[in-house]
Amino acid sequence: MNKLNIPQLPKISEMTEKILSGEISVVELVKEHIKLAKEIQEKTNAFITIFDGETNKDQYDPLLHAQKLDELIKSSPPKAYGLELLGIPFTVKDLYLVENTRTTFGSKLMEEFVAPYTSTVVQKCLDAGAILIGKTNCDPWGFGSTGENSGYGPTKNPHNLDYVPGGSSSGSPASLAAGVGFFSLGTDTGGSVRLPAALCGLYSIKPTYGRNSRFGIGVMGSSFDTPGFFARHAEDIELLEGIMEGKDEHDPTTFEHSQAENSKSEIRNSKNYNLQPTTYTIGIPKEFFGDGLDPEIRQMIDSKIEKYKQAGHEIKEVSLSTLEYGLAAYYILVPAEISANRARYDGVRYGKFVSEDYVQNMIESRSKYFEDEVKRRIMIGTYVLSAGYSDQFYKKASKVRSKLKREFEKIFKEVDFIVAPAIPSKAPKLGENNDDPLKNYLLDIYNVTANLAGIPAIAIPLGFGNDEMPIGMQIMGNWFDDVRLINFAAN
Repeated sequence: MNKLNIPQLPKISEMTEKILSGEISVVELVKEHIKLAKEIQEKTNAFITIFDGETNKDQYDPLLHAQKLDELIKSSPPKAYGLELLGIPFTVKDLYLVENTRTTFGSKLMEEFVAPYTSTVVQKCLDAGAILIGKTNCDPWGFGSTGENSGYGPTKNPHNLDYVPGGSSSGSPASLAAGVGFFSLGTDTGGSVRLPAALCGLYSIKPTYGRNSRFGIGVMGSSFDTPGFFARHAEDIELLEGIMEGKDEHDPTTFEHSQAENSKSEIRNSKNYNLQPTTYTIGIPKEFFGDGLDPEIRQMIDSKIEKYKQAGHEIKEVSLSTLEYGLAAYYILVPAEISANRARYDGVRYGKFVSEDYVQNMIESRSKYFEDEVKRRIMIGTYVLSAGYSDQFYKKASKVRSKLKREFEKIFKEVDFIVAPAIPSKAPKLGENNDDPLKNYLLDIYNVTANLAGIPAIAIPLGFGNDEMPIGMQIMGNWFDDVRLINFAAN
């Protein structure tokens, strides 16, 4: 098989202990991961920018920050204990702004844009001691399910380089699975951390909408976008979410912890990984397990459900009757928001400047530099919002969204969690669906429901199929019930 080595790296907490004990220096660790990032880049195309302290001297310098942390550890070790991500290398999807660094949003239109500030969740990671080593490849502004729409070329799955890693956050899971960094930030508008996590054998989480700040992230669909992330271990998911969550004055959609069922302290202190879990009622939505689901994926999920039964959990069939309209509603509502959000990319404030004439500049720059999928979604969104069609499409889709939320409210009165596939099929080969965008849209069919409703969902790895490619599933929870969801997923 045309694959890379997939290393097994320790949990973040175990790595920080090694750093504090002096077993490894932060500089040594960061250099090791920068070197590996450059090595895998040639085969996976997982990065748009790699920070090495040399090529990008005017941008973020990870080695400089690593040296400062090593000095802190030597001079005053107790101070270092407050940094939960002390010296931990990580990467971010190139939708996240990082001050003074190039941020392309995966599009050639923005290849020269330098971020004026840092996104909230990235800053929280940096403040906790993490070291950023690269910006990862992605579909432009998150428009894609496979990672093939990027203006910088497709990302390849390290488990088999002939296959896609899943999108839109493609470079983040591809690089992490290949051994670069200990976690990676992505975004989830309709499954863009859960789908690629399932195809790359990783954990990922889409928190409750509003739990993590969207400030400083390239926008796709404002009422859907959710900052999420990838990790190798469930315990890392718990640690990271406790760091990133919280109210942000720059993002009015974020909430105070008092508004949620659980608080940051509960996330950080909920160490239930080695304990017998509380028994729960697990919902199995029958609509997710119908025709179109790959038999091998279904078999592995059924095996996991059987393990839940053996552990004492109650299994209950539930129904999401609106599911059959969910994907259609999503691909009406999100393109509508995409169309509105693209207005700022006029070649003056953002984008390429190609003409002194404003209208001509906007037409030429968009025509030449917007990728095909970007143009496709803008046109769909503009159409469904146009006079005479908004009632026929947009308003009906909004009603579907409201109905779906009510169905979830009803179901979560009966069950604690919902178990479902994360993707209907195994990873497509690179280029397999290029002539049929609808096939790629259908890859999101099981994921968009969580984004339409705003509920949290976590992807977990189940193992490998007969083709030696990863298979995963997702678990959805009630609004603000992220803590229990993470702990359940860890068992």
